[in-house]
Amino acid sequence: MAFPLFIPAAIHREIIAHCQQEYPKEACGILAGLKTAPEKQVGEIIQVYPMRNVENSPIGYSLDPREQLHVEKLMRQQGQWMRAIYHSHTATEAYPSSVDVSLAISPDIAYVLVSLKDRSKPVLKAYCIDGTTVTNWELWSETPPSMRQA
Repeated sequence: MAFPLFIPAAIHREIIAHCQQEYPKEACGILAGLKTAPEKQVGEIIQVYPMRNVENSPIGYSLDPREQLHVEKLMRQQGQWMRAIYHSHTATEAYPSSVDVSLAISPDIAYVLVSLKDRSKPVLKAYCIDGTTVTNWELWSETPPSMRQA
């Protein structure tokens, strides 16, 4: 885990809205930040890329490979890079399942989970998945002190 993740309120709402829209199926997507953001500092999410869940399932997700390639090209053109992958859990807590852990691609990106177990109170959490080890990823949902203007 290289940096805290800052998800501004508008981005947070967009992620939750996408997950609610896809319910009862799991939603998924990519969260991008600027490539110019310094390593080991706040990773501000500036763009949500909602994606199609090709599993079309309430208990699993898989990003569409063609759509993912297109999004990665868009991110490069915009000077962005992948900070996180997000998906929803429709009936369980916002914690990575054993399948989520086995499919994790890198400990350098955050895995953001949204629980819709109680749809009226969605829960968003972030994790680092390194092999089989799951740890909380520091998540800021309001402007951190270092980014506030005096």
